Amino acid sequence: MPVKFKDYYETLGVARGASQDEIRKAYRKLARKFHPDVSKAPDAESKFKEIAEAYEVLGDPQKRGKYDEFGANYHSGDEFRPPPGWEDAQYQFYGDPSAAGFTHDDLSGFSDFFETLFGGRGMGQSFRQARGEDHEAGITIGLDEAYHGARKSIGLQTVRLDEQGRPQRQTKNYNVKIPPGTIDGMKIRLAGQGGGVHGEGSPGDLYLHVSIAPHPVFKWSGRNLEVTVPITPWEAALGAKINVPTMEGKAVLTIATGTQSGQRFRLRGKGFPGHHSGDLIVTVQIVIPRSVSANERKLFEELAKTSSFKPRE
Repeated sequence: MPVKFKDYYETLGVARGASQDEIRKAYRKLARKFHPDVSKAPDAESKFKEIAEAYEVLGDPQKRGKYDEFGANYHSGDEFRPPPGWEDAQYQFYGDPSAAGFTHDDLSGFSDFFETLFGGRGMGQSFRQARGEDHEAGITIGLDEAYHGARKSIGLQTVRLDEQGRPQRQTKNYNVKIPPGTIDGMKIRLAGQGGGVHGEGSPGDLYLHVSIAPHPVFKWSGRNLEVTVPITPWEAALGAKINVPTMEGKAVLTIATGTQSGQRFRLRGKGFPGHHSGDLIVTVQIVIPRSVSANERKLFEELAKTSSFKPRE
């Protein structure tokens, strides 16, 4: 029995030569627009199922290839009868678990054209439960929170459509656990806090991209912390033991004889904690007093007379 041909490309509003990525983007845009939980249009549910049916075919390269074999010879609404032997074809139906587009109930409502083309066998047997989209947002934390771990309350804005289809901003609050040793650029996953689904299925996740706010003392690179420490000319020349700041308090650093300004020292394990703890990189900077006493001046003058050091030679 012939049925009416459906132009799935027309349904999604894409060209026949559209890439799979273009098809996926078009589907997601339309699915959001006509989602029964969002759209108040009277035909939203039926439109949503048409979009889901079109994507079920065009979103799968194998089914799309079969559809394209003879689809170019028809226009939407034409009488259609598949070629002999076509009814023996069997397909598995998976949907798009990341697009949160349709559920088992949506699949069971596909058109006669779809079932004539691909058969109803196995529909739902291999269908993977739909899953909401993952969402992403940013979170800025202090270095102490990143190093020691913390609980941090944040509010994120979401946009929903009201009954008139106007966007309404809502703020949702989250109590976020910051694990000790969280580094800049790390992602924190909040399971089940992403996009929802219509009907059966599980919501997506929310991923927070971590940024660490600038600190007055420390900088960082990966899991390593960095700090610059001033030393005197005599400490550099004679060597010394000095205190340097760490995130846990103070540590003792041995300055070797003849240390140069800008020289770097490594304190292992004093960076961000974790399975592989980072290091603390200490850069020393030789500083001189802006003013000197009369006695200090005499000593500097005596050093200038007796020293054999000629840095410009």
